[in-house]
Amino acid sequence: MSSAPLPQLRPDRVTGILGTATVLALLYFGRAVLIPVTLAIILSLLITPFIHRLRRIGLGQTLSVGVAVITLALALGAVGMVIGLQVVRIGTSLPQYADTIRSKVHVLDQLTLGKLGELNGRAGNWIAHLSDDEPAAASHATRLRSNNANTPIPVEIHEPAQRPLQLLTRIVSSVWAPLETAGIVFVVLIFVLLEHESLRDRFIRLAGGNDLRGTTVAVNDAGERLSRFFVSQFAVNLGVGLLVWLGLSVIGLSQALLWGAMAAILRFIPYVGVWIAAFCATLLAAAISPDWSLAIMTLILFLVIEVVFAQWVEPKLYGHTTGLSPLSVVIAAIFWSWIWGPIGLVLSTPLTLCLVVAGRYFRALNMFEILLGEIPALTLPQNFYQRALSGDTQEIIASARQILKRKSFAAYCDTVLVPALHLARADLDANAISRSEQLKVGSAIAAVIEALGENPKWWRQYTRISMLEDVNIGRQLRSRREAISGRTQGSFDVPPGTIVLSIGAGSSADELAAEILVRILRKQSVDGRHVTLGELGEAPPPDVKPGIVSMFCLVSIEPVKEQAQIEAALETLKTRLPNVKQLVLVIANPFEQLQLPTSGLLKQHDVARSFEEAVQHCLRTLHVYDKT
Repeated sequence: MSSAPLPQLRPDRVTGILGTATVLALLYFGRAVLIPVTLAIILSLLITPFIHRLRRIGLGQTLSVGVAVITLALALGAVGMVIGLQVVRIGTSLPQYADTIRSKVHVLDQLTLGKLGELNGRAGNWIAHLSDDEPAAASHATRLRSNNANTPIPVEIHEPAQRPLQLLTRIVSSVWAPLETAGIVFVVLIFVLLEHESLRDRFIRLAGGNDLRGTTVAVNDAGERLSRFFVSQFAVNLGVGLLVWLGLSVIGLSQALLWGAMAAILRFIPYVGVWIAAFCATLLAAAISPDWSLAIMTLILFLVIEVVFAQWVEPKLYGHTTGLSPLSVVIAAIFWSWIWGPIGLVLSTPLTLCLVVAGRYFRALNMFEILLGEIPALTLPQNFYQRALSGDTQEIIASARQILKRKSFAAYCDTVLVPALHLARADLDANAISRSEQLKVGSAIAAVIEALGENPKWWRQYTRISMLEDVNIGRQLRSRREAISGRTQGSFDVPPGTIVLSIGAGSSADELAAEILVRILRKQSVDGRHVTLGELGEAPPPDVKPGIVSMFCLVSIEPVKEQAQIEAALETLKTRLPNVKQLVLVIANPFEQLQLPTSGLLKQHDVARSFEEAVQHCLRTLHVYDKT
């Protein structure tokens, strides 16, 4: 018995897998070079607006770059010096807080029934040491005094004090690596800024030299967007740091400047950065104050400042988010921290944002905008159709109610429902949709129309009917409505010129569109009634008053294919309703390029091309009729 052959990978997929693996290897093994270059590029986007302002006041390119880089270096050097001095002060002050820390750790250990001291590692040993009632030094001295004179005295060997040159060498060796990285960053930054125009031209040539205009627009727009975002984010984080510094100074926490600087820097790490600074500051406050009031006030201060900036300031400056989905921000932080360590964690959001912006303009990188961006991957009609195929009717209705908070029911039908209907018709014509899927789509459309249209009743159970094959969903919906309002869809004892007839041009989709128009009109307090061409040929009921119909609207959802039917129906309606205003509603397929010809009888009638336009025309006609 022969086994089935194993599936073979296509060459393009193999190439994609190898390319992805190569890029990941380059990012990981080349991080020593890529990290300084990336930092330089991001810093160039940050200080580019400052350079542009220097050039506007008359400074040349080279002088503007020099002034900007020197200013940035001095600012970073000052921040680093302040942070270093504050850390040294904390280190020298910690012995003063030993009793407070020991007492609070002892209380916490008692509250946790001794579990706190059972932690593994150095933290557990430190906690156990602090929670001991008797200090180690005192117990050691007591044991020495209690021993006999003949007992050997333990001897401790200490290294001799380091000479000044040895101490200086040790300090330089510890800070040499960060200083080396900073030097490389500034050297690259200077050349990036000096050759800004040349680098942009080279990138345009590399990315899309055949479409010079389009690539230039894309590169300029992407650079401006990224620069504006980085400047706004820097301003927001700086504001957070200043407020934290001032607030902690007011409540009396020492080294408030350090915690303000930490809050400003760590806030570049998405979601958790500012809370790391808050945790450290709260821990110090708990070590300083004998009670817990200072720690609680510190935590509340961070909470209030972060809520205000996250919910009010940031949306005013650059929107509610960075343009990245929350999940993509978390995944990006994990990925870049794995590739580049702590620097990657800080740069994760800027780097991912660069990929999303690039994916917006370059087709080869479009996958990044789809996977990482906040823009929905599916349009509203596609989302409707996909949910309908899955049978998620309640999810469709919930989404529609959110849209109806800012749009009318007519606009929803024009922009979502009708395009989704055309997507379903296209799959039906291509035999790409099964019978069960047709039933799901039909049931979803019926449920949405009844839930959002006239007199919605959420407790009603919708039967599964199909609009796509042998069941006319428009007439089914009309029958359900007639079960409430009566077979005539209302009384004939109405003032003259108050009824609007909605008539389908012939197909089942036209009948559905005619029923939708009736429900839209009734939401506008217009007495709309759904009839067919055949019913107009029947004898009218005896209680019908003359002149109660003000206008009729002939509805076609596929006007390009039904042009002959539309003209025949208009001839029939002109004969049967000669003194009634006439309107033709043609809703073309938004996914087709074909245009409806304006020849024939359509030139002699008012034409609306959307439900909203048809409703406005009906309201104007009824208003004129009321005046006469």
